[in-house]
Amino acid sequence: MSSEKKQYETEEIVEETYTTQEEVGEKHEKPVELIEHAHVEVTEDIPPELEALLHTDPSSGLTTEEANKRLTEFGRNELAEVKTNPILKFLSYFTGAIAYLIELSCVFAGILQHWLDFAVILTLLFVNALIGFIEEARAENALDALKNTLALKAKVWRDGQFIELDVAELVPGDVIGLRLGDIIPADARLLGISVTGGETEGTLSIDQSALTGESLPVEKKKGDTVYSSSIVKQGQMLAVVTKTGSNTFIGRAANLISITVEQGHFQKIVNAIGNFLILITVVLVGIIFIYQMVNHGTFLEVLGHVLVLTIAAIPVGLPTVLSVTMAVGAKQLAAKKVIVKRLTAVEEMASVSILCSDKTGTLTLNELTFDEPYLAGSYTKDEILLYSYLSAEPGANDPIESAIRNAAETDLEILKTRPNKFEIPGYKVTAFVPFNPTTKMTNATVANLETNEVFKVAKGAPQVIIKLVGGDDNAVRAVNELAARGLRALGVARTVPGNLEKYELIGMISLLDPPRPDSAETIRRCNSYGVEVKMVTGDQLIIAKEVAHRLGMSRVILDANHLVDPNKSEEEVTQHCERADGFAQVIPEHKYRVVELLQKRGLLVGMTGDGVNDAPALKKANVGIAVHGCTDAARSAADIVLLAPGLSTIVDGITTSRAIFQRMRSYALYRITSTVHFLIFFFCITLIENWQMDAILLILITLLNDAATLVIAVDNAKISHRPDKWRLGQLITLSLVLGCLLTAASFAHFYIAKDVFNIPKTDGRLGTIMYLHISSCPHFVIFSTRLSGYFWENLPSPTFFVAVMGTQVFTMFICIYGVLSPAVGWGWGVGVIGVSLGYFFVLDFVKVNLFKYWSFEMTAKVWPSPSRKRKLRNRKADAHQRKRVLANFAKVRKVVLMSKVILAFRHATRSDKKALTS
Repeated sequence: MSSEKKQYETEEIVEETYTTQEEVGEKHEKPVELIEHAHVEVTEDIPPELEALLHTDPSSGLTTEEANKRLTEFGRNELAEVKTNPILKFLSYFTGAIAYLIELSCVFAGILQHWLDFAVILTLLFVNALIGFIEEARAENALDALKNTLALKAKVWRDGQFIELDVAELVPGDVIGLRLGDIIPADARLLGISVTGGETEGTLSIDQSALTGESLPVEKKKGDTVYSSSIVKQGQMLAVVTKTGSNTFIGRAANLISITVEQGHFQKIVNAIGNFLILITVVLVGIIFIYQMVNHGTFLEVLGHVLVLTIAAIPVGLPTVLSVTMAVGAKQLAAKKVIVKRLTAVEEMASVSILCSDKTGTLTLNELTFDEPYLAGSYTKDEILLYSYLSAEPGANDPIESAIRNAAETDLEILKTRPNKFEIPGYKVTAFVPFNPTTKMTNATVANLETNEVFKVAKGAPQVIIKLVGGDDNAVRAVNELAARGLRALGVARTVPGNLEKYELIGMISLLDPPRPDSAETIRRCNSYGVEVKMVTGDQLIIAKEVAHRLGMSRVILDANHLVDPNKSEEEVTQHCERADGFAQVIPEHKYRVVELLQKRGLLVGMTGDGVNDAPALKKANVGIAVHGCTDAARSAADIVLLAPGLSTIVDGITTSRAIFQRMRSYALYRITSTVHFLIFFFCITLIENWQMDAILLILITLLNDAATLVIAVDNAKISHRPDKWRLGQLITLSLVLGCLLTAASFAHFYIAKDVFNIPKTDGRLGTIMYLHISSCPHFVIFSTRLSGYFWENLPSPTFFVAVMGTQVFTMFICIYGVLSPAVGWGWGVGVIGVSLGYFFVLDFVKVNLFKYWSFEMTAKVWPSPSRKRKLRNRKADAHQRKRVLANFAKVRKVVLMSKVILAFRHATRSDKKALTS
């Protein structure tokens, strides 16, 4: 646990201790009272001009004329569609730094009629685009899915008639009827009038978990607002529409999704690599072009040579190899029931360091479950379960009654073995009074078939049952304790034998939306891989803290008000996001803001969720993960969809994506190194010796080597236990170092062949020797770039080894027997390959030591950009603060330990005195 979190928890514990002491001091002053935790309701302001339109006569509703007028003013009650043209989407795969240079080379190849080059380049361009387009073709439109969560028809008062109307035609001021099972068609205010027209003191039980993330149904009374797409679980009432379309609670979520169109992390990395390679390619090739033109070369001849050099130098296959690697990874994840909708999410998941998770339905089961009860007197858990079952309404569409029935039928032997599921062995319910808002309890009259005893069982709100039994301070304390942990309590009582009017307390059942069986282990494993899990939920704060505690997380869960506190700066709010273990009572905008603030900190953020309220944050996150059983809105906004229940498959996703990342970084390092080597050598050799290699050999290097490295997608990979990062400064520096060392080897081959073995520059054999060296020596480097340690620490897969070695053996035979250029014989062929292999060991040693001594501080010194300097200062300040806080905690622990020793010594002394006295 970090020092900042310890500080938060210490403050929280101190605060709770003071509260407890105050309560103890007050015990003697007044009787124990039931503490009721108020539900924190989502509230929305209604402008005065809109408020004036909401006072519609509930007995007649709006006129058709007025409704049409408001429809023109406010628009239809539907979400705006934003469609992506599939042709434009496909063309978007041809954008980016590397793509533009490749396309320019393709155009020049066509102009010069180098049709082989033209065909190769064009094929690679389309292969790369098709891989990405096909893999992502299954992605659905998030706004379409949000539309599907809306009701299609609604009951509305219009022109004095209660008619059925298309939801899209609803306007603010319409009076609508809401009944059990209805999907609420628009944001509306409850009027406290029944659908039949009479005044009612009743409430509506609303399931808004998909919108707000609250695990329990919410009771709504007259004057409260109900939100579009939530579901009526109990009751019926009229309501006046307050907001429609994009102005509704769900409409704002849709707007957040539609504005989230940022460039992906992977694309930024590829473009950064591309910009670096393009810069050195254009500069060096440009100098060669000018030099050869000055030396009286013809324009087309020089352009042709420069074009071939450019094609051979630029990483034409880089996008394709990376796409194929990710596509193979996506198929591996699909086998583990992790479906990848956006291909680049495979790479980004490897770099995720913070996983923000919704609670309800993601970390928990999203179903009420019977928890440990409080028992009065000598009653047992089985007895309170049985009496709760006897007083449960059969077939009621109520989550509380369903939870009680499921718990009893699962745990009680007499119910598990009964032949008739509609009977209770040994008992018969002779009368039943269902729950109503006035009495706030159910009541059942039961006959014991064995003893012929008749008794009553009551189940309901704790305060009602406690009053029914004549008061019980212990029960009140138990209910307060359960409420402080976020547990819903219900009292259960039965009549005493021989008196159907006098009740005694059986106990208090407690209900909770429990964590999934695998959630705690998943969080622990994520932490072991360096991924911090934060709970971001719309549920109440006390419930969130209880669930966090059960999941083994710290209880540093903050109220969502911390995210929008006007008295705090953006920096302070961001620090809260980093240090807290989660936020409670959030709305979609809050979840979106948490992700946004963490991303501004430079962190890659994953987000899991299942509801409409999660969709904006899923879309905003670097990797949005929709869990099993999610809504269509969440599934469409996400990049990855889990088909298996729970979060355990996320760990599979993390490990697989990190293996894929290692392969991609390995290839990128190899390819940049090859490009740097290629350009520097040919730039220098052209200017110094005015020597150039045959175009066919240059193209062959590109085709054979890139084709062989495609199988890196199935290579063995060493999985990192920390989030992976590209570290472009490190990557480019290492590439430059290795590229320069390869250039030195190339010059050694050139001059040894030319001056020691007296092979003139005009002799074709020199070109063959240099072709074999430039093909093999950089290519063997890929065995080294696979990992940061020595190459033997994690050997390559047989397929990858055979592909790379097979390519070079094939190249060696071409050179030995002179298939495309003059033959050089076995001596040169085997010798060059042998030197390349030996030089690979030298480069591997250099790579290991460079990785060993590399640090961010070194990067900031080599490339001292303002952002790096600022980041380095912040890191040093954080390290100093962390050291200071940990030192203070060490002092506190020392004092506590000394206090314990002193107390133990005193206790031992007293014990000795008592022993001597006796």
